[in-house]
Amino acid sequence: MTEQTEWLPRDVDEEIPSAARIYDYLLGGAHNFAADRRLGERFLAALPSARHVARLNRAFLRRAVLTLGEAGIRQFIDIGSGIPTVGNVHEIAREVDPDSKVVYVDNEPVAVAHSELLLRDDPNAVMLQADLLDPEGVFGHPRTAKLLDLSRPVGLLMVGVLHFAAPEHNPVEVMRRYREALPAGSYLAVSHFTADIRPREMREVSEVMRQSADPIHPRSRPEITELFEGFELLEPGVVGTALWRPEDESHADVPGASQIYAGVGYKK
Repeated sequence: MTEQTEWLPRDVDEEIPSAARIYDYLLGGAHNFAADRRLGERFLAALPSARHVARLNRAFLRRAVLTLGEAGIRQFIDIGSGIPTVGNVHEIAREVDPDSKVVYVDNEPVAVAHSELLLRDDPNAVMLQADLLDPEGVFGHPRTAKLLDLSRPVGLLMVGVLHFAAPEHNPVEVMRRYREALPAGSYLAVSHFTADIRPREMREVSEVMRQSADPIHPRSRPEITELFEGFELLEPGVVGTALWRPEDESHADVPGASQIYAGVGYKK
């Protein structure tokens, strides 16, 4: 393999676009294929603000991790972590405490392979190839058990991933199982596509993503709020990503304009 493709698993079909690689493309990353870029351009045609939406989502992740770190969380599980880019969870968390530990989880082979390369010399961060619909597989994985103390609070991050759970997957029930696996004092951070603000554009985006390995299912604000059942929502509740505790109020957009709602909950 060349230096440029040493991260590429041999069994990956480059002609099937994936959400992780499209997201990487929208963020300006280099770990994507021609098929991902073609579909990424169709995504941009359907939602011209898509690059801004992706950056806002990434910025929410940073603020959420810092908020949890300041609340005393020192171990994180990042479901649907995607392809590593600037500002990974372990880098953010260690701004608060250098000993913070992170378990990354994704089912996309390129995301897993590249993350494993990045983390190979890091004793406090690991990568799992697992499905977001399998909480028991994530929490019961030997790597999770080895790295984390699951008797102590955990920061569970599900940023930009639950919209890949179809209605028949019953995401509310999936989240109940995650909640039961979390010890008291844990936190949950979620961001999720919505069609509340621009339904026509989101219908077009959903149609585009049906051509990928990862169709999306936008949900309403009440449906996204329901995913936090059993958690106490932190202020300001479920809002557009840019409105969740913005670092600079002047940069916050109107509610939901980012096309993604976000929130953080606390398990008593």
